[in-house]
Amino acid sequence: MDLNTSGIIGQSTTLAEVFKVLGKVAPTDSTVLVTGESGTGKELLVRALHANSKRADKPFVPINCGAIPKELLESELFGHEKGAFTHAIRSRPGRFELADGGTIFLDEIGEMDLSLQVKILRVLQEKEIERVGGTGSKKVDVRVVAATNRDLEREVAEGRFREDLYYRLNVIPLHLPPLRERGGDVLLLAEHFLEADCKKKERPPLALSPDTRRILAAYSWPGNVRELENFMERLSILVDGDTVMPSDLPAKILDEVGDLAALPEPEPPLQVPLVASVPADGAQGAVPPAGEAPAAPAGAVTGEFVWPTLSVLEARGMNLKDFLDTVEGRLIDEALNRADGVKNQAAEYLGIKRTTLIEKLKKRGA
Repeated sequence: MDLNTSGIIGQSTTLAEVFKVLGKVAPTDSTVLVTGESGTGKELLVRALHANSKRADKPFVPINCGAIPKELLESELFGHEKGAFTHAIRSRPGRFELADGGTIFLDEIGEMDLSLQVKILRVLQEKEIERVGGTGSKKVDVRVVAATNRDLEREVAEGRFREDLYYRLNVIPLHLPPLRERGGDVLLLAEHFLEADCKKKERPPLALSPDTRRILAAYSWPGNVRELENFMERLSILVDGDTVMPSDLPAKILDEVGDLAALPEPEPPLQVPLVASVPADGAQGAVPPAGEAPAAPAGAVTGEFVWPTLSVLEARGMNLKDFLDTVEGRLIDEALNRADGVKNQAAEYLGIKRTTLIEKLKKRGA
């Protein structure tokens, strides 16, 4: 199965394991509970889950359970009838009805009030909802995916989360690792964000000096991908030269990493030419950073381009067709991203006709 992981950048083994589970669970209707620290990109993962499901052409409806006052959340989820409460001047469907046939994403479900958890449990068990102020129930066909940055087992033990709901949600657990556990993904993401930010601000691309790379790779990034993304945007605005130097970094980062001379070299990208770590189910990752070719595997020809060897295929359980399809798909995605979705321009980058590109996209279902 070729996974559509658009928007998720990384080639670490920890992320590859997540993609492996994603590839197995996406085609099913099983309930999934995504856990991970704040800022790790849980919604991106859930969107990828929906995009690779049989419900991909149906609605994807997210709702942040922690961002809506608890007295309004029930109406947001289940809808209400006219006159159900003050200002209910007309009937209104809730998110479950809007998601009928598709996927509903209950983000930060650990923030949900206990009284409302009972009603979520009923939806999972009976596949039906009841509007606020309503007198009858309505069947809904939705896949429920929830996410939280809390330890729900601890919340259950302390009486803040229903045990029966926890087990109903935790059919398939998916844990998104924090950025500090993703090795070389830090620099992959940093360069991706920095390139995109410079492009938006119409300024020449910024490079990261070798020492800056060592510092960024050593920092713990407590805010995870979100913190890194915001920090790269700041650099794209404040750095005057064409290279980000350690002196451009804030004291917060420099103080944490300590003595620069004692820092290890950044973890290199995985030894895969053109594409990132590809699990056996075909999940795609990210292109190695521009100008930084991965080390050549044994028997490969060294130089600017690294030729793949049979060991690359064997290590990932892929045949030649799968590998070539993955490489082609990644290059097409990169061309479309660089061309901001304009197919004529993307085709020029690839050196093919626009009609050829469209046919390839059709075959991929894009």
